[in-house]
Amino acid sequence: MRIKKIISALSVLVLAVSTLSTTAFAEVEVDEGYDYDRFRGKNVTLQVYNWGEYISDGSDGSLDVIGEFEKLTGIDVEYSTFPSNEDMYSVLKSGRSQYDIIIPSDYMIGKLIEEDMLEKIDFDNVPNFTKYCDKKFLNPEYDPTNEYSAPYTWGTVCILYDATRIDEEITSWDALWNEKYSGQILMFNNPRDAMAIALIRLGYSLNTTDEKELKEAADLLIEQKPLVQAYVMDEVYDKMGNSNAFIAPYYVGDSYWIMETNPDLAVCIPEEGTNLFADAMCIPKNPNLDSNNDEKRKEAQIKKEAAEMFINYMYETQVALENIEYICYSTPHTGAYALLDEEVRNDPFLYPSDEFITEKTEAYVNLPQETNRYMDQLWTEIKISGDQNKWAFPILLFVCLAVSILTIVRRFIKKKKDNM
Repeated sequence: MRIKKIISALSVLVLAVSTLSTTAFAEVEVDEGYDYDRFRGKNVTLQVYNWGEYISDGSDGSLDVIGEFEKLTGIDVEYSTFPSNEDMYSVLKSGRSQYDIIIPSDYMIGKLIEEDMLEKIDFDNVPNFTKYCDKKFLNPEYDPTNEYSAPYTWGTVCILYDATRIDEEITSWDALWNEKYSGQILMFNNPRDAMAIALIRLGYSLNTTDEKELKEAADLLIEQKPLVQAYVMDEVYDKMGNSNAFIAPYYVGDSYWIMETNPDLAVCIPEEGTNLFADAMCIPKNPNLDSNNDEKRKEAQIKKEAAEMFINYMYETQVALENIEYICYSTPHTGAYALLDEEVRNDPFLYPSDEFITEKTEAYVNLPQETNRYMDQLWTEIKISGDQNKWAFPILLFVCLAVSILTIVRRFIKKKKDNM
């Protein structure tokens, strides 16, 4: 089920009496006192890079968050999406594009900080962060000084499955290795999440740097591969939503979103434990901020301040509420959380207890470079394992066909010579 779009009468009253105002340009309500108009008419464009299906976009009666920001500020937004942290990192590292806002996950933020790929955020330009961010999300391990990121959502990894085609209660990661579901199992198409599931199943930390443990996890994924229908990221929406697979690991928020399109689906948090993650808004490094060219440096500074304005806007209570209701994740925004239906606030999958988080979850940390390289090597081995055998029959068939054709041609040539 999608989180309900109808806000309770009490929530509406709270919004109505709060100190919010609506500008002449936009319908969204924003806190008074913030100058959202200061870049209007200056031809500023922001490049925003986010996960797919990860912002309220105006469909199903939701708020068009990007459109309202453009009307509110006069700033144009070019919005694009990435399927995984690793894809996003590759694009940034290549330098092919200069993004102004990105929304990566915790461990990737730690990696970007370590590699000096992020700008420090001037939180004087983001007063809503100080006002509304839940204190338990401040100074996270991936950004201990809280200078580079502003939390956007958080959640856990679950198992999403079709309860009409799986006739048993799913409680363990073991289900993803069950031969009964061969050809109907989906798996994460990124090394960190896929390896994490195998590591948890083996009883190891999902942040292990022990190469022996990582190799065991890779072997477990190779063992699973013949059962896997496909390795997916955003493709899970169509495959599970349209009943083209039985079972898949995925993020709780996305799983709830998919359950709205397919009421036969259910979720579980495996008893062995799971990953606790956070995604946060960051500003990529802009080399022009240190340029000797005054014009370039000034333009880059305006871009950075406009990006900080965007982050502040995303922390407006109405915007944060609309986003979290649309994408079905968990919010670090205290104002938005208070306005959610009680049923949602008490949902153990969306808002698990502190005890559960302590005992049954583990957050990713940025791993050493040598560990990341080894994990990438193992992932390559996993993806190509068995492919040689898969092509054996087609190759044999091709060789037989070629031999047959060659034999026919030779006989034709011989017969022609004999008749001459």
